[in-house]
Amino acid sequence: MMHLHELKQQKDLIGSIDWDMTPEEAVTLYLEWGNNWAHGHVIRSKADFSNYFVVYAWDAEPVIYLIRRNSEDAEEMAKIWMPADIKDWFLDSIGHNKGVYAVAGRVREWLEKELYEG
Repeated sequence: MMHLHELKQQKDLIGSIDWDMTPEEAVTLYLEWGNNWAHGHVIRSKADFSNYFVVYAWDAEPVIYLIRRNSEDAEEMAKIWMPADIKDWFLDSIGHNKGVYAVAGRVREWLEKELYEG
C-alpha cells in the first residue's frame, strides 16, 4: 500500500481520482446495481471502477484511504495520515463520531494541495 509521498509520483492515478465520490455513492453504484441509473452512472461490469478517497475514523486516529472499487472488490491503494490541525478539524466536524466519511472541507483542500501542488 502506498503512502502520500509515493502517491504523489503516480500522476495517472491522481488524474483518475473521483473527488466527488462518497462512500455511500460507491455502495450505491457498485453494490446496489438496481440504483445506478438514478445517479447518472451505469456500471456494466467488473471492469468499471472508481478511485476515490474516504476517511476511516473507526480507530483512535482517523486515516485517509485511496480506494479502488469495482462491483467485486474494494482495494485500499494508499494510506494517508493527516497533519494534527486537519485531523483536529475533521474530528470536530464529525462530532468525534466513528465511521467512514467522504473527504470534504479542509481535509479535501489539504489533500488536493498535497497532491497537485506539493
